[in-house]
Amino acid sequence: MAYIICKDLVLGYEGVAVTRPITFEVKKGDYLCVVGENGAGKSTLMKALLHLISPIEGELRMGDGLKPYEIGYLPQQTLVQKDFPASVWEIVLSGNLAKCGRRPFYGKKEKQNTEAVMKQLGIWNLKKECYRNLSGGQQQRVLLARALCATTKLILLDEPVNGLDPKATAEFYQLIKELNEGGITVIMVSHDIQAYMEYASHVLHIGKKQMFFGKKEDYMKSDAWKVFQYMGGDL
Repeated sequence: MAYIICKDLVLGYEGVAVTRPITFEVKKGDYLCVVGENGAGKSTLMKALLHLISPIEGELRMGDGLKPYEIGYLPQQTLVQKDFPASVWEIVLSGNLAKCGRRPFYGKKEKQNTEAVMKQLGIWNLKKECYRNLSGGQQQRVLLARALCATTKLILLDEPVNGLDPKATAEFYQLIKELNEGGITVIMVSHDIQAYMEYASHVLHIGKKQMFFGKKEDYMKSDAWKVFQYMGGDL
């Protein structure tokens, strides 16, 4: 059974739709890239998957034992977030919040999980550093670690390489690839054509209508892919 099932999903705000009907599903181990022109509703779809907004029409279900609080999320960074005056340890540890239940503090289990994730992503040596003093690539690793503290199942990534230099971008993509190969299911919104060419297993292309959903190999034979190539990946 799929982790996420969406059928004829229409999303929007205060009853006003910003997406056309969207149908797709995500299974364990998938690496789904979501592409679409600006305003097509990609970030709105992310909010729906996080249960921050409710569908206007259609169906959004979770299966295969996935719970809403088991989804890790790496949002687009704002200038305010980049200047956040907290330590790396504090930021990553906060990813365990949902696991604390009604406890107003982090226990030994959450702290051990935080340490393990930070070591996995190679940022344990940065634990005492102030987040705002880090490079862009280091900041993204910290936010990814925070997302991974919440889940061992599925992560959502919204334009995760925006503002990163080519070296940091390549390193970040390789890191996500390794996590996916290790069993983490990935849903990523990105304008970067490299993300689709090299890493995706599946592609969802949305716009004025749903243009495609399926395997990457089939997408690259589709008319939707021709449009994406023509636009240079900058939809």
